[in-house]
Amino acid sequence: MLKESENPPIVWPEEKSIIDFEGQWWVVHTKSRNEKALANDLTRKNICYFLPMSWKIRRIRGRKIRSLLPLFGGYMFFCGNENQRLEVLRTNRVTNLIEVKNTEKFLRELTSIEQALLAGADLTPHKYIETGQLCQVIAGPLAGSRGIAIKTMGKTKLILRVEMLGQAASVEIDTDSIEIIDE
Repeated sequence: MLKESENPPIVWPEEKSIIDFEGQWWVVHTKSRNEKALANDLTRKNICYFLPMSWKIRRIRGRKIRSLLPLFGGYMFFCGNENQRLEVLRTNRVTNLIEVKNTEKFLRELTSIEQALLAGADLTPHKYIETGQLCQVIAGPLAGSRGIAIKTMGKTKLILRVEMLGQAASVEIDTDSIEIIDE
């Protein structure tokens, strides 16, 4: 388990937003539990990546253990050229690379996740849902984010999807700050 300071940054380079990255986007399917190690490798190689992570707190023998875990286990994202793609493959931490074909839609989905993380939202992994109303946040730090609104245990959550992965994350949201949209 890594100390908090030893965790890789969620976005590399840290001063940039993923929307500013240049090159071809790829979804990286990593070997089991290799997401952070690959992120550290890409940092050393100066390859732009996005590894969404969230804090998980669990109790072990009466002690609270706080761990920063990938939001989408086994996946991360990088943007680069053909040489950088080969460098990623050379790390021996990758099982598969998936080329992103619809970059605009992909970045719109990932930007919602990045925006939520930067706003300090408590994102939790969520089962991907295809039904429900597509909504956009109209107020607050997540303004502009799109997702599917659901109700669970009396609370409204916005499901932020990454269709290409067939995965999603959810964040609790006030119903007054979202509006239904047509895609």
